[in-house]
Amino acid sequence: MREFVYYSRIAPTAGNYVNETDPTESGRLDISIHSIIAAFFLSYKIRTDVRMHLIFAGMPDPPKHLELQPVIEGKTGIHKIYLSKKNVAGVIKRMLYKYREGEKREVFPGFWIEKKGFLELINEFYSQGRNLYVLDPKGKDIREAEIKPDPIFILGDNRGLPTKELKRFKKMCTPISIGKRTYFASHTIAIVNNELDRLEDSGKLPKSPLIEIEE
Repeated sequence: MREFVYYSRIAPTAGNYVNETDPTESGRLDISIHSIIAAFFLSYKIRTDVRMHLIFAGMPDPPKHLELQPVIEGKTGIHKIYLSKKNVAGVIKRMLYKYREGEKREVFPGFWIEKKGFLELINEFYSQGRNLYVLDPKGKDIREAEIKPDPIFILGDNRGLPTKELKRFKKMCTPISIGKRTYFASHTIAIVNNELDRLEDSGKLPKSPLIEIEE
């Protein structure tokens, strides 16, 4: 299992703040959407070994933690919901609408929402002894770093990670880099996925299954 934590300080935290027609007007929700697509989708295939965590800290009710590990098998509408590259904004909007105060709620099979902040989530992973990696231009090159099994990769949107918590947070993580150039968050996730795929293909990490989907 590989996991990604994506933080956005302006992504919306209520369903009525989501504009499906133009997600760029909804706290740059388009960046979150492209990041989800990069995490889960390949050409005609979907990854079954990925869990995605979104921490939204925008208006009107921050923070919100959206956790995605889509159920792939079963009948659509009963055992799973249909997730495609075209309907991610709608899924996020419905998740935010279905939030209930004081609970971590599975609003669809494999889709959870709760009120939880960035550092709280990272602290949980750290206390569990998880292998945490933060994307940092000054970090060790991912091709030279030791990537341990079941890694968690952490990155921010175009405004970066929360600065007030950054120093404390970085002590819990191993900084890694994908190179000297700056990439979009979604591109960064795609590159990390590719590097992990290469490690799996070389036998250095356990190989993960893929499932064929209809585009």
